[in-house]
Amino acid sequence: MVLDQASGLRRMKKSMVKVIAVTGGKGGVGKTNVTLNTAIAMAEQGKRVLVLDADLGLANVDVMLGLRVERNLSHVLSGQCDLEDVLVEGPSGIKIVPATSGTKNMVELSPAEHAGLIRAFSSLQGDYDVLLVDTAAGISDMVLSFARAAQDVMVVVCDEPTSITDAYALIKILSREHGVFKFKIIANMVRTMREGQVLYNKLTKVTDRFLDVALELAAIVPFDENLRLAVRKQQPFVKAYPKSPASLAIKTLAVRAINWPIPAQPGGHMEFFLEQLIGSADNQLERDVASE
Repeated sequence: MVLDQASGLRRMKKSMVKVIAVTGGKGGVGKTNVTLNTAIAMAEQGKRVLVLDADLGLANVDVMLGLRVERNLSHVLSGQCDLEDVLVEGPSGIKIVPATSGTKNMVELSPAEHAGLIRAFSSLQGDYDVLLVDTAAGISDMVLSFARAAQDVMVVVCDEPTSITDAYALIKILSREHGVFKFKIIANMVRTMREGQVLYNKLTKVTDRFLDVALELAAIVPFDENLRLAVRKQQPFVKAYPKSPASLAIKTLAVRAINWPIPAQPGGHMEFFLEQLIGSADNQLERDVASE
């Protein structure tokens, strides 16, 4: 099974794709909003952007944009269609891979189904500059797999004790068990720039003491009433309120992220991202077999 997948991956066009996982440890920190608006801001910079809604049980990317979705990843996994068939176009030409909401079996994928999901990506024909992966909340195997396979991990944090605690737990597991040591921190929904810096300092204080990781404050996104208005309108705030404080911060983040270097080694293309995920699924399958 894994050999067949790897063969398919090698046939993919060797385009250099920047893969960024956006995660947060807990729900309610604004992770999906950051993902979508960053994707749109990147597209407005001329980049070809693909967004993967990787919250396989509680998907909401399409809902936030008011998009009509007839098929999603569950249809791909069941063999009803190819991944190309579920792609929908969002604002500024971004392409979105929608997941499903309220489907329990999508959050309980077997290793074989997990690998099947990745195999579906190997057939994707589009040529993209950036793949943004909007992960689920928490520290499930799927979240960890997406994060460890990406080139960059953006951790969205807001100024709440549970957000900081859960972000630390996520960083701890990824660094100690999965070899991820660099993290881009997004201080989200803060009242002032100083509050964003203080929030970042709180997180680095504990990571510097207990973990061998490197954190970078990638963006401070201010609390913005326009964001709530945009959500109610099912519009991205960078389009609905392009000059609002949050929009300006996200646009700055998008430019920064575009310029993050892509590794020169094989990790600099989507095939490596997929192979990493296949490896995660295969390793989990071996662990499951060994435990039986």
